[in-house]
Amino acid sequence: MSTDIYVRLARDIFVATLKLGGPILAVALTVGVAISILQAVTQIQEMTLTFVPKVVAIGLTVLVCGSWMLRSLASFAESLFRRIPDYVQ
Repeated sequence: MSTDIYVRLARDIFVATLKLGGPILAVALTVGVAISILQAVTQIQEMTLTFVPKVVAIGLTVLVCGSWMLRSLASFAESLFRRIPDYVQ
């Protein structure tokens, strides 16, 4: 097998990982920054204040984007299975 196949496979895996993890990480980052600003303004340093809103926001993101994420992952897995004959030469 040539190295082009490995590079293409690694690139596809990286893109799929970004597509699937991107929305969750973006929401967690946004909520974390908002809570940090709130804590800095009010000088409240409660640990649960940062944890609970992030968990709730991530849970809502998974509920909203979950079907799209599952379809995207299934499509990626299907394309990998279709390309198996190309990898085994």
